[in-house]
Amino acid sequence: MTVAITLAYLLAAVLFILGLKQLSSPKGARNGNFTAAAGMVVALGATVPLLHFTSAGLIITGIGIAIGGLVGTVGARMVRMTAIPQMVALFNGVGGGAAALVAVAELLKFGVHPQFAVLFPSVFSIVIGSISFAGSAVAFAKLQELMTGTPITYPGAVAASGFTLNNFALIVAGTLVGASGSLLTKLMSDAMGRSLGNVLFGAFGQAHTAATAAAGAQGRSVRSASAEDLGTLLAYSQRVIIVPGYGLAVAQAQHAARELADVLEKRGVDVEYAIHPVAGRMPGHMNVLLAEANVPYEQLKEMDQVNDDFKNADVALIVGANDVVNPAARNTPGSPIYGMPILNADQAKNIIFMKRSMRPGFAGIDNDLMFGPNTVMFFGDAKDSLTKLVSAVKAA
Repeated sequence: MTVAITLAYLLAAVLFILGLKQLSSPKGARNGNFTAAAGMVVALGATVPLLHFTSAGLIITGIGIAIGGLVGTVGARMVRMTAIPQMVALFNGVGGGAAALVAVAELLKFGVHPQFAVLFPSVFSIVIGSISFAGSAVAFAKLQELMTGTPITYPGAVAASGFTLNNFALIVAGTLVGASGSLLTKLMSDAMGRSLGNVLFGAFGQAHTAATAAAGAQGRSVRSASAEDLGTLLAYSQRVIIVPGYGLAVAQAQHAARELADVLEKRGVDVEYAIHPVAGRMPGHMNVLLAEANVPYEQLKEMDQVNDDFKNADVALIVGANDVVNPAARNTPGSPIYGMPILNADQAKNIIFMKRSMRPGFAGIDNDLMFGPNTVMFFGDAKDSLTKLVSAVKAA
């Protein structure tokens, strides 16, 4: 390997790391994508001249580039923000599957009795890549609600293919992918108050809990109110904390939430957003969704920053969230979510709980907060309901 190729790979590795660093902040995320993409261009530019293509290989490569480019372009343009976790699962699975196929091809080149130095990284890459592909396929199916249950993901170890091919850039890139996947899994497990083993194998949110929750809800009633009454309550509040959840994301209601916040602020109301790490489907998902609606970043408060503020809030406006505000996580030992850190929305003076129905959340259990003495339910599509509240606040 020439010095120029080695330096190119080093530059690519630096760009990969810098890109990940930029991606850790919403303000730098866009530039982070460009930086990482530039690193990949450098890595490909240094690698392609080293390859020896046959005529058939050129055709297959061209077909693969065309199909991949088309799928990637359509996915980037058409996939909604609510489906980004599914897309991430697919990308992770494709990367793992590709690593496994590359390892198989390399292993076949060495005949029936390869040396251990060749055999170990190849077999390791095949095993981990296959697990990553299968696990990501299951995660996609569950996130897309093609299967029931909890999403399961396994960080890919693409780096093993780098050792198989003796490719420095692939080793670095694969290591970064595996490390970032592991950190994401750790963040999610911390946000749910679970160990990694429990998240991966603990059957969190099994179907039978839904039946138990439904039985527990019998005999209890909830209070509901009109948009006009709730608009008056919001308009004459001093402090409102909006708690966005997956229901807001599904309804694409982030712009309506921003509009409501703007209307309230014009009336002198202090507004902020309480963001639980898994309020969407993965850490950072809700932050990106609200940033798309130009919600000021300083209004987005992470759980540890905002939890002490709920007791001083006149209204906690819960928009499509459920499990992340469920007091059972604190008060009900034996509950599937017991021990999960939650937002202290139940400590607000008044709670407006916006949902389509009384259906349980992702964990499949009922939410006692809906039946609280200071909770008012406002049923309907999140976007439509927020639009009604905007009109009601203006008219108050």
